[in-house]
Amino acid sequence: MDAKRLRELDNQTVWHPFTAMSAYRDESAPVIVEASGFHLFDAEGRRYLDGHSSLWCNIHGHRVPAIDNAIRDQLDRVAHTTLLGLSNVPSIELAAELVRLAPAGLNKVFYSDCGAAGVEVALKIAYQYYRQRQSSSDAVARNMFVCFDGAYHGDTIGTMSIGSIARFRNPYSPLLFPAVWTSVPSASLADPILEQQQLDLWSQELERLLELHRDAIAGVVIEPLVQAAAGIRTQAAGFLHRVRELTRRFDVLMIADEIAVGFGRTGTLFACERESVSPDLMILSKGLTGGYMPLAATLVTDEIYDAFLGDPWAGRTFYHGHTYTGNPLACAAALASLNLIECNRVLENVQLLEATLRNELAALDRHPNVKTIRQQGIMVGIELESESGPYPPESRCGHRVTLACRQRGVIVRNIGDVIVLMPAPAMPQELVIELCQTVGMAIADTVP
Repeated sequence: MDAKRLRELDNQTVWHPFTAMSAYRDESAPVIVEASGFHLFDAEGRRYLDGHSSLWCNIHGHRVPAIDNAIRDQLDRVAHTTLLGLSNVPSIELAAELVRLAPAGLNKVFYSDCGAAGVEVALKIAYQYYRQRQSSSDAVARNMFVCFDGAYHGDTIGTMSIGSIARFRNPYSPLLFPAVWTSVPSASLADPILEQQQLDLWSQELERLLELHRDAIAGVVIEPLVQAAAGIRTQAAGFLHRVRELTRRFDVLMIADEIAVGFGRTGTLFACERESVSPDLMILSKGLTGGYMPLAATLVTDEIYDAFLGDPWAGRTFYHGHTYTGNPLACAAALASLNLIECNRVLENVQLLEATLRNELAALDRHPNVKTIRQQGIMVGIELESESGPYPPESRCGHRVTLACRQRGVIVRNIGDVIVLMPAPAMPQELVIELCQTVGMAIADTVP
């Protein structure tokens, strides 16, 4: 099919996620037909730099021989079988490798097939854990979760219940369960004293909430270091560590959502490592397979796992599972990706790219319509604002910048009027420079 016919069929039959379809149909969006390295190619032969890692999941680029071969080798054995009462080799090997690499104490792995599902798993485990924990006299009442302003954990009912971004949550609010909310102390490189004051005030507020609801809270759910979908909102140094201290003190589970921040994007393999934190539960997805296949893993401690043990008729089983849980092809891809991260020194490359992004974007920080540039590792959010304040929603300023980038051969996404840069951790430095320069030119073209 030629590009025109493909686009016609796309408009007639495909409903795209998080996409304003009335506008999309008129924008001649690229129809991607192949990829190579860190570039995508559309049906008309145009080449695009993949500046958002194919929605924050690609690690090593596209068509990576080691991952391609791992999937082909596994395909010659078995493409899928169930983990319900059976097992398969890649799922066992991957679980062992994740336990080896994860923060200390996370010794059990429960698989699902996307990040939101992995968070749902964590919520259900936390709730059921307290019901079944033998030493807990108030276990049945623990059905609340502490969440944070700006949080996003997915778009299932449970994950929307603990998310706070209004446009994602509000249309479905009658379906959601209640949660307890508190604010996040923001990083402030310009004023570290103010940042520390925010951290202290926030700690007092969280302590107050945990004390007030100490018999009802099952877990505190946090995106470590960065709230990605909130527009790359970076957190005050020490925030994550304070959460761990307070959850331990009040006997509340700490649930770390590492879906967006894991696998090198903040500079360490897992963001929790930056503050030497070991959560009680940790969710991984997106980059887990190198950006190849859908897979998620919820890691838990032995203490949590042990609360689900007992006679089969005792009702302590965790009744949750998806058809493709622990899919062998996805697990084989993940094993190959983890090996490449180590062998190719990807984390060292992230350090280089982090400095490159900061240097290349320094001039853009002085643009009169750039309100701020937020960065943690290689996660960057460039927030645009007019001289009189935020742009009106109908201007779609951020979206128009992404269209200008596309015209220049670079794919990025916006969250409102925040332009998100998310290069793959293994991307060469020269391509990151190209990404920054193109975004700078697109903003100059789009914003007066």
